[in-house]
Amino acid sequence: MFQIDRSANRLRKLERTSFSEVGFREREHLQEWLATMPDALCEAMSEGEDGLLIIQKEFDGFDGTRERLDLLALDKSGQLVVIENKLDDSGRDVVWQALKYAAYCSSLKKAEIVGIFQQYLDRHGAGDAASTICEFLGEDTLDQVVLNDGTNQRIIFIAANFRREVTATVLWLREHQIDARCIKVMPYKFEEELFIDIQQVIPTPEAADYMIRMAEKDSEEKNAKGAQRWSHQMRMEFWEQALQALRGAGLERWQNISPSRDHWLSSGIGVSGCGLNLTFLRHEIRVELVFARSNREENKWLFDQLAAKNEQYEQAVGEELEWRRVDDKKVSVVVCKTPFQGYSKENWPEMIAWLVKHYQMMDKAFSEPVRTLASRMKPGGGN
Repeated sequence: MFQIDRSANRLRKLERTSFSEVGFREREHLQEWLATMPDALCEAMSEGEDGLLIIQKEFDGFDGTRERLDLLALDKSGQLVVIENKLDDSGRDVVWQALKYAAYCSSLKKAEIVGIFQQYLDRHGAGDAASTICEFLGEDTLDQVVLNDGTNQRIIFIAANFRREVTATVLWLREHQIDARCIKVMPYKFEEELFIDIQQVIPTPEAADYMIRMAEKDSEEKNAKGAQRWSHQMRMEFWEQALQALRGAGLERWQNISPSRDHWLSSGIGVSGCGLNLTFLRHEIRVELVFARSNREENKWLFDQLAAKNEQYEQAVGEELEWRRVDDKKVSVVVCKTPFQGYSKENWPEMIAWLVKHYQMMDKAFSEPVRTLASRMKPGGGN
């Protein structure tokens, strides 16, 4: 690993060191870094991990044992991820430890997982576990969420060096459809500065895509219909019908948009980062004007200009709107919604007719004013 010296147009070699040499410890340092920055692991994973949500540290909720799991996380599919950290050497028994933890965790139910996460949040600054999990998974309510489905728990091993017996066992586990990985975390130093290099070594970057495709092929052969969740299938069917109606109403923005398993579809309005979303939930549907530009202040300024005339816009739409500035987040939203039993297909024609009508009204009321405001907005918000 090298540092670029621009002034001298030279490379400077960084010195490989060890965690123990520079005074770092497993629990106090490495574990804490990963708990507060799980994206560092995601970046290292070859196939581009979407994200990890750490739900517990030093988890010891195993009946009849006093063992502690280093980190417990959820991935974007709602599966539990067991993370075992070692410092300069993996040791010989880390695989056996992690397999025991994965076995223990395989029986955890949704309510137990939410409770485990709530305990973690209560110890580290508060927050609501159920809503945080829903936000992480992109679901509206907890009853739509499937957690820890089947026996697909994942295992991540972390160390600066892995012994041969560890890497051989991890490769064997992967051959048997168990998602186990080795991630090498190596410390470097240059003068007084310290650096960390994080790389996935099993599966190797070159082999990862191939192994994923082979696992998917095997799964398809065992189950021709795949493992797509029921809620995803419902959304796909609903959006297919909704898109037909939108196109039939002559709304050109929806011509090239495909059905999705997500609970929302989005169309632009001619302003970067702003759009009109259609949202399909179990108990309601929405048309939403979303301000999601990269600059938070621009979103808030656009929202505030419209909110100052909220009665005028609500009269134009013919509905009472929800004005969600959301001060603690980047995005702001104006919501037009109505209740429906969304997963009852007999309601779909009425729901789709409502979406088409209110999309047209929201478009007519807001799109041109937003374009006008954006054209005179200074970078960072304001005019």
